[in-house]
Amino acid sequence: MRKFELNFVASISEVGAADWNSLTGTENPFMRYEFLHALETTGCTTRETGWTPMHVWIKTSKESANGASNTVAVLPLYLKTNSWGEYVFDWSWANAYKSYGFNYYPKFVTAAPFTPSVGQRLFISPEVGRREILSLLIEKLKEKAEFLGASSWHILFPLEYEHEELAQLGVQARVGTQFHWYNREYESYDHFLNALNSRKRKAIRKERQHIKAQGISFQVSEGNEISEQQWSDFYLFYQSTYLVRGMQGYLEQEFFHQLAATMPGQLLMINAMQDGQVIAAALFFKNSEKLFGRYWGCRRDHQFLHFETCYYQGQEYAINKKLKSFDSGAQGEHKIQRGFEPIFTYSNHWIANPAFADAIENFLIEERPHIHRYRAEAESLLPFKKQA
Repeated sequence: MRKFELNFVASISEVGAADWNSLTGTENPFMRYEFLHALETTGCTTRETGWTPMHVWIKTSKESANGASNTVAVLPLYLKTNSWGEYVFDWSWANAYKSYGFNYYPKFVTAAPFTPSVGQRLFISPEVGRREILSLLIEKLKEKAEFLGASSWHILFPLEYEHEELAQLGVQARVGTQFHWYNREYESYDHFLNALNSRKRKAIRKERQHIKAQGISFQVSEGNEISEQQWSDFYLFYQSTYLVRGMQGYLEQEFFHQLAATMPGQLLMINAMQDGQVIAAALFFKNSEKLFGRYWGCRRDHQFLHFETCYYQGQEYAINKKLKSFDSGAQGEHKIQRGFEPIFTYSNHWIANPAFADAIENFLIEERPHIHRYRAEAESLLPFKKQA
């Protein structure tokens, strides 16, 4: 019987790019080594920001005879001292803990930091028993939580099958919603619009025409085409979206520069131009099938500018590049009338305190039918023609 060695590491660099990416792949931009490493080295995920890296690295106990890697599983893991940048909201749980004199923080979180994007979270080699590795992982996480005084472990935005696996192993299940757009083999943007009912189609065309009438045009730049000036403008705009709410952006400017150097093939920037000046920018990520809208900001506000830059331009790009779908980020019921469809998202939660675990389980059971009704109501508002 093969034996395994599980380690908690303080930096993803201890695992290394080759071993990490051999299991995660590079299709999901937010789980690949380069993205998570850039967060660490530019000071975005640190003890000071409340995101202390403590990734799980599982190896076979014996080195491979032919020099191949003996890494069999990796898991992104952070020791959190707050709930910022997670997008699966548990503030009420933290307040309940506090009201009874317990500490909710620190807690463990498995997620793509500051990124509410669905994707694989449990990376296990097909050469080992998946359930055996998951059982080992959960056992050791519980031991580590007890040692550090962590209240809980939260797995955010996993794939549905991972969500179900964890639920079967006793890690409580929670459901949420997001809005994603799907490219149903549209040949052009007009082809997509023709799938909508007349009223919504006219509304979108009117919004796009309003932007065009103001002399606003758009520049699409990919990877290495993005200039230093574009990055500088983008970061200024990105921070401005937080400053108007009295906050500071989560991500450092150097983080974006590092991504530009290490994973340019998955970056896309769309700039809005007026009178020869950049007035807005949106940064997207992409892979061979999907577009991910993530960060945006503007120099001055224009009616419909956000919708055009972040949604319509993204939809048009996805159609032109024959991408299958477009994940434009969290929340946003205004996306429904623009063809973004409600989907279920998932999370799992292990709570150390038995009494609180029972209370949270009851809450999740009561919450679920409300989420299902919300999704059904959102679906009923979609703008597609009945036959579509």
